[in-house]
Amino acid sequence: MNNIGTIKESSLHRHLKYRYAGPGNTEITRGNYVCDGQTDDGELIEVQTGSFGPLKEKISRLSEKEKIRVIHPIIVHKYIELYDTKGKLLRKRKSPQKGCAWDIFQALIHAPELPLNPGLTVELVFLDIIEKRKDDGKGTWRRKGVSIEDRIPVSWHESIILNKIADYLRFIPMKEETFSVKDLGEQAGINRALARKCLYVLNKIGVTELAGKQGNAYVYKKRRKR
Repeated sequence: MNNIGTIKESSLHRHLKYRYAGPGNTEITRGNYVCDGQTDDGELIEVQTGSFGPLKEKISRLSEKEKIRVIHPIIVHKYIELYDTKGKLLRKRKSPQKGCAWDIFQALIHAPELPLNPGLTVELVFLDIIEKRKDDGKGTWRRKGVSIEDRIPVSWHESIILNKIADYLRFIPMKEETFSVKDLGEQAGINRALARKCLYVLNKIGVTELAGKQGNAYVYKKRRKR
């Protein structure tokens, strides 16, 4: 089965699963798949903290007959606590990185057509977390061997619900008829790499389309309803 194990489940994942489904409605089996939970109204719940790529087949199959909600946390503020192998706190700091709504396209870039599935709702949940790390030499080289032990939610900001394609128009804030990746990045306050991913996904789901070129830059426009 395509199950999500609970042995290495983070506090963040567990908190969201219980918040939306309740502790008595988790690990719901549907054929060869296991979802994180199900609401009293029958909506399936899937908590996905990373890329949506692994969900493509699962969502495609389940959303044909049932409603399913993918909960995706956006980390607004992250507080990092570093511990030694004996559990002693060595230091703590606030990460300079700050999440935003456009981060959803980091997750969708590997499953750009996922929002087209019927019965699917994507909910972005904005949270602050504590990330507990251990200096045990087992982590990645990027963190110099430091392992991530847990991610603990400490405060809740808001949520954004995307349950129809028109809801994704919120990610095109400009009033101009045509716009480039650079224009979107500047008006949304995001870097060009993320703006490029955003437009790639929005083109795939029919929110925007290529309008031509201005100089060396491709320009896009909102796609009219057909």
